[in-house]
Amino acid sequence: MNDQSHTPLLIWGDAIPSTNVGLAIKESGWRARKGLRIKALEIPSIDPYTIASDKPRPAMIVAPGGGYAGRAPHEGAPIAMWLNSMGIPSFVLNYRVYPFFFPVPFLDAQRAVRYLRHYAARFNIDRDSIGMLGFSAGGHLTSMVGTLQRRDWFPEGYHDDAIDSEPDALACMVLCYPLINMDANAHIGCRAKFLGRHPDPGLLPLLSTEQQVNKATPPAFIWTTRDDQALPLVHSTSFSDALARYGIDHELHVFEHGAHGLGLAENDPDVHQWTTRCHDWLSRIGFA
Repeated sequence: MNDQSHTPLLIWGDAIPSTNVGLAIKESGWRARKGLRIKALEIPSIDPYTIASDKPRPAMIVAPGGGYAGRAPHEGAPIAMWLNSMGIPSFVLNYRVYPFFFPVPFLDAQRAVRYLRHYAARFNIDRDSIGMLGFSAGGHLTSMVGTLQRRDWFPEGYHDDAIDSEPDALACMVLCYPLINMDANAHIGCRAKFLGRHPDPGLLPLLSTEQQVNKATPPAFIWTTRDDQALPLVHSTSFSDALARYGIDHELHVFEHGAHGLGLAENDPDVHQWTTRCHDWLSRIGFA
């Protein structure tokens, strides 16, 4: 059981790094502009799902998917509660999405890692064992945090604080039907919501995270379905192949059938096995 409420915790101080959302609003149709202006006021936060423990425990940040246009509820709180059932304190990340473009979602995710590390004693978590689990676009965000360490893409004029000096390294990643490639195999809609309709070509390989795997990339558990029509299998296999080239501990599980966005997949007995296999893997690496 959780030992506190899930009231969102603001992860930034008085200064929240942002970028000009005017381009996104300008690119959108007039009917959408009012809604985008409201979304532009969103404040990033984490929803805590902590557990009672007599010692600090590994913790997991959960990044719901949503194509960088939203955050799917079924990939947030239910996942945190499932992780709690394994004895893992969890924190659902309410990262900013469209009309915010890169690097804003990345900055929010990176800040969440540093925030939890800074306040590890407050949450009774192991500051050296912070992982991240993401679905779809949240999987891409997770893979960015795992591969693009120590990239401080703060906008001009931002003044960093003590939390920003904390390491941003992850102990592990769980990638669920992840978006990985932003170039040749990109999901055009996701890319447009993340980088705009006319992205800088130089950013595409940098943000295609299978090209950014390095010796410091943490262990990963990856799963997807073979007939996912939204994000083809190549997203998962290319990342797995990159991990293998560096000898990084990982598992890739491909289920034959299943639509995109299944979350826990409680209504699909075959795909639902990912939860058991993930639990086994987290136990093997000492995370659960």
